[in-house]
Amino acid sequence: MTQQFRPFTVVGNGSASAALPLPNVIAISSGKGGVGKTWLSVTLCHALARSGGRVLLFDGDLGLANIDIQLGLAPKHDLASVIAGRRSLKGTAFRYEDGGFDIIAGQSGAGGLASLPPARLVALRDELMALAVSYDWLVIDIGAGIDRTVRALLSRAGIGLVVTTDEPTALTDAYALIKVIKSERPEADLRAVINKAASSRDGERTYATLLRACENFLKYSPPLAGVVRNDPHVRDTIRQQAPLLMRYPNSDAAGDVTALAERLASLVPLRGVS
Repeated sequence: MTQQFRPFTVVGNGSASAALPLPNVIAISSGKGGVGKTWLSVTLCHALARSGGRVLLFDGDLGLANIDIQLGLAPKHDLASVIAGRRSLKGTAFRYEDGGFDIIAGQSGAGGLASLPPARLVALRDELMALAVSYDWLVIDIGAGIDRTVRALLSRAGIGLVVTTDEPTALTDAYALIKVIKSERPEADLRAVINKAASSRDGERTYATLLRACENFLKYSPPLAGVVRNDPHVRDTIRQQAPLLMRYPNSDAAGDVTALAERLASLVPLRGVS
């Protein structure tokens, strides 16, 4: 089975003030937790940065944020400072030198962040979209599930990567996420990423299962963005709180994520932002 890739459609004039998807925004989501979504977000940002892009990673898993933990970081400011009105999103971003990209960290275990009033959540999202125009890529690591925070952050993304594995519950929940998003935004560009696949062929078979369900019941064919093979080096880098592309650049998973980044980068040219 050949992997499918569709070009982005740039909608409107790219202004962050318009309530339209921004083509340089990638939202990474999953119906179920534990599929490797945060690790993929971090590694994809690293790969995009290595290709020459200016990249911002936003920890949008409100209440269960863990990007800083995965990377062994202790940021001075995080999203809680923004929610409290003490800092702007721009003032919260910090440079992750080892990866060559910027991060806005969340606050792990702060359940109140996941219960933001709808108007405050929309304002936060719109502030983030305004910041996105200063980067070639904004990657949002969104929490698992289909709650309103997930849907709000996905709503302005030019592309949504839905991460799943071959576990039946992961596939079922990925289908549910696609169903909800497509019912609210029929024009949404959602693409599947199969993670922890035993092989590329097995990953394509897992994708085929998801594709059949979407075509049969939703009349939608989500493209396959990529397959990331199961790799013991991933567990080691998470344990060591180190980037995979730095520690094991020639590993299977590193090659797969790099290939995914190259495909995505080919769809939207670097804009030379400053």
